[in-house]
Amino acid sequence: METYLVYVDAANNSNKFWSAKVEGSQLTVQWGRVGYNAQTKVHSLNSQQQAIFKYYNLIAEKKAKGYQESQPQMDSSCSVADIRRALQLLNSLRTYVTERNFNNSYIQTLNEYLKVVPTPLGMQIDPYRVYQTVGDVDHQVQLLNSLLPSQAVVVGQNTEVLSSQTQTVSLKSISKNFWRNI
Repeated sequence: METYLVYVDAANNSNKFWSAKVEGSQLTVQWGRVGYNAQTKVHSLNSQQQAIFKYYNLIAEKKAKGYQESQPQMDSSCSVADIRRALQLLNSLRTYVTERNFNNSYIQTLNEYLKVVPTPLGMQIDPYRVYQTVGDVDHQVQLLNSLLPSQAVVVGQNTEVLSSQTQTVSLKSISKNFWRNI
């Protein structure tokens, strides 16, 4: 059993992840800033039941602090529903960027996007510079669209869905250019 959580608050320079994995009687916990090397701690417990109990307690503590479930950056599979959600959020961000309206709603939308698609933003986050141009947003949209199966097409503000089946797409297929200008 394994869990990956993120905590994002771009306005306060937070872009953190936390993960836990139970293997037998060992609980491995990793944490750090998205895009940076993780710190790791291995808890060796007396039984698998104790490891599972500690696993769920730690998850509850993190969620109480505002962490939310996500997928690991670039090395796990992502559901089509998550990709579609990210595209919806990018379309909202596109409107803010077009109007140069970087208000609290923009920050909230950016935070939501970063929870769905954990993105390395460096050690100092300037939320007003994450997406400086409509071209930056459109580039992300194009790359996320490339992860969708051919039955679904999302372009700009329009969404057309021809298949409602849940499918899994690997984030490993995202090129390094995905994070361009971020």
